[in-house]
Amino acid sequence: MNLDAPAFSRFSHDGLELAYFDDGDPSGAPVLLIHGFASTANVNWVYPGWLRTLGDAGFRVIALDNRGHGASDKPREAELYHPSLMAGDAAALLTHLGISRAHVMGYSMGARISAFLAIEHPDRVRSLVFGGLGIGLCDGVGDWDPIADALLAPSLDVVTHERGRMFRAFADQTKSDRQALAACIRTSRVLVSRADIASVDVPTLIGVGTKDDIAGSPAELASLMKDATALDIPNRDHMLAVGDRVFKKAVLEFYQRFD
Repeated sequence: MNLDAPAFSRFSHDGLELAYFDDGDPSGAPVLLIHGFASTANVNWVYPGWLRTLGDAGFRVIALDNRGHGASDKPREAELYHPSLMAGDAAALLTHLGISRAHVMGYSMGARISAFLAIEHPDRVRSLVFGGLGIGLCDGVGDWDPIADALLAPSLDVVTHERGRMFRAFADQTKSDRQALAACIRTSRVLVSRADIASVDVPTLIGVGTKDDIAGSPAELASLMKDATALDIPNRDHMLAVGDRVFKKAVLEFYQRFD
């Protein structure tokens, strides 16, 4: 067990080679972590301390690099990034590891993928944590076409769109394949209907930073669901909420329901 630099393995699904780590306490309850757009398993979950937090609490911690990200294959066809397909990757990873059911936590795009996983593979999901995504799951999170344009621009210097600059800088920082990400952003933001999210009956925690201008209201999303709790993460924007101590404490308390 290495809570600072986990070893990655690979598995095949849907014609792609996908990277993942399986760390923490091997005898603990499994938690599957699904990262956000332009991020990686390391950037989203290891560097902000989630692997250590969950591992120290006795969980088996599993995370994959989504298709198009990190050490996984990076197709450049937009139709390969529908959230249903990426949820299928997550379900296939659980099958690969012999895990029938897991707690699932996703951040931003990862929360959207987690929602599709719970809707389309409900037998695989024990609980849900959505981070960085509230009612935007159903209502949308604004116009993201400028993000694709920013990713394909010759350099950050020529990008003027504020959100586009933020994600282009993040993609440059993580040394991402910008063409794959541009394809991903065009189709990965498919909305979840209110009827579909209302059908999800597993316990759910929805955490959004109070300065997040992307996610939408966590309370409004929670009100649509059968067993959901909203968490306001104080004074955090979309990029900083993921590693916040308030968020981590709330998640650990949430998981105590299952002891």
